Amino acid sequence: MSQNVVLIRSAELSNVAQYAYAATAPAEARLIFLAGACPLNLDGSTAGVGDYSAQASKAMENLVIALHAAGARLDDVLSTRVLVASSNQSDLVKTWAVVREAFGTHDVPSTLLGVTVLGYTDQLVEIEAVAAVID
Repeated sequence: MSQNVVLIRSAELSNVAQYAYAATAPAEARLIFLAGACPLNLDGSTAGVGDYSAQASKAMENLVIALHAAGARLDDVLSTRVLVASSNQSDLVKTWAVVREAFGTHDVPSTLLGVTVLGYTDQLVEIEAVAAVID
C-alpha cells in the first residue's frame, strides 16, 4: 500500500459506495494527472469492441502502463473518473466491477459517469486518474 495516499472515510456518509469519499497526499508529493486511459491496442485499434468489461480491462492495463511511465503505481492513485458510453446503468456497473477489482483494497474516490460518446471509434470506456508520489 502507498504511503503517499491517505484514503478518507466518514461514518456520517453511506457505506454503500465501494470507494473512499476523499483522499489526501503529503504536501511534498508530486502530483501526476493522467490523460484518460483508453482501451487502445498498441497499433491504435480499439480493444474489445462492443464489450464493456473487456474495454475496462484494457483501459486499466493502459492506465497501469502510464502510471509506471510517470513513476507511480495503482496504490499511488488519489482519484479516478470512469466514463462509460452508455445510458444503461448495467453497462456502468459492468465497467465499474472491472475497475474496482483492479484497484483491490486501494478503493480510491471515484466518479462513474454515463456519457453519450467517447473519442475513438467503437470506444465505450475511458478512465482518468490523479496520482501522488514522493520522489
